[in-house]
Amino acid sequence: MTTASLLKAAEFGALRLRNRIVMAPMTRSRADAAAVPTSEMVDYYAQRASAGLIVAEGTSPSADGLGYCRTPAIYSAEQIAAWRQVTDAVHARGGQIVVQLMHCGRVASRHNKPAGSRTLGPSAVPAQTELFTDVAGMAPTEAPEAMSREDIARTIADYRQAALNARAAGFDGVELHCTSGYLPMQFMSENANQRDDEYGGSADNRVRFAREVLLAMSEAIGAERVGIRFCPANRFNDIADSDPAATYSALLRSLRGLNLAYLHIMRAHSSRIDAFSQARAEFDGALIVNDGFEPDSAADMVASGQADAVSFARHYIANPDLVERIAGGATLAEFDRKTLYSPGPQGYTDYPSLLEEMA
Repeated sequence: MTTASLLKAAEFGALRLRNRIVMAPMTRSRADAAAVPTSEMVDYYAQRASAGLIVAEGTSPSADGLGYCRTPAIYSAEQIAAWRQVTDAVHARGGQIVVQLMHCGRVASRHNKPAGSRTLGPSAVPAQTELFTDVAGMAPTEAPEAMSREDIARTIADYRQAALNARAAGFDGVELHCTSGYLPMQFMSENANQRDDEYGGSADNRVRFAREVLLAMSEAIGAERVGIRFCPANRFNDIADSDPAATYSALLRSLRGLNLAYLHIMRAHSSRIDAFSQARAEFDGALIVNDGFEPDSAADMVASGQADAVSFARHYIANPDLVERIAGGATLAEFDRKTLYSPGPQGYTDYPSLLEEMA
C-alpha cells in the first residue's frame, strides 16, 4: 500500500504539520539531576525534526510533579533556557514541537525529587509499584499526601504556568499527559481516587481535574496549542477502574467545546473499547492515533479517515529520519532495548540516518 496519505500536510489548531507522521513522547532519562535538558537532548530532537510534529517527552510542570530519575521539567529559568536550545534546533530544521506535561503524582520516589518537594495524589493511597532510582536502585513509590482543594488549585496553576513557560521556551504547544497512571489518570482511577467531593465518585467528577487543567492551559496559551493524550483502560502504575468505558466516555464529553488542537489516543487496553472509533465519533478535533502501527497500517488509518495522523514511538528510537525512510520505502532499523534509559549518547543519538548508513 502507498504511504502517500502520511506525507500530506495538515493543520491541527495553530500547529502546522509538514506531514502526518508524529513522534510520540518517550521518556529516555537523559536530563541532568536538576531536571534540566542536556546537549544530547538537543541533538536527539534535532535529528528527528522532519516529523510532522514532535511531542517531546513527559516533562514536569513543577518540582512536586517529578517522580523518575533524569526526567526533565519546565518550572525553572535554567530548564526553560535549556529547552529553548532544543526548540531552536528543531525549528531551524523546519520542525514543529510541543512538550508533554507530565505530573507523576503518587508515582514517585523521594530519591528522584528535589528537597522540599511533595508527593501528592487525589487520596492518600500509595501505588503498588516500584521505580528506578540512581541512588538506591529499585525503590517503592512514596505514600502520597491527599490533595486539598488548595493543592488542586495550586497544581492546576502549575500546569498553567508550565504552558506559559513552554511558549517562552519556544514550544509550539503543550500536550497533557493523561494516562499511564500519572496524576490526571489517578484522579480518574477508582482505587487511587477515594474522594467524596466534586473530584471523586462519579466518572464525570473523576475527569474534572483533567478538564480544569486543560481549561487553565487553554486560557494561558490558546486552546489551539493544547492537546491531550489518553489510553482507555490503561492499568499501568496500579490503576484500577471497574468501568473504563464509562470513564472514557466521560472524558470525551468533557472535551466537547474546548476546541483543542488534537486528541492523542492510544489503542484501548480492553477488548470492550474501540478507542479509535469512539474518539473519531465523539471528539470534534484532530485525532492522532498511537500504539503498534507500521507505515502501511498507519497510512491506511489516515487514508480511510479514521485518523488525521499517526504517532510512532519505538520506530523513532532507531530511525531519526523515519519520515524519509517511510517516503522511500526503506527498511526500518531496530532499536536496542538495553540502552533505552541509560545515560549517554549510546542508543540515543548514535543511530545513523539512511544517508549515513549508505555512506
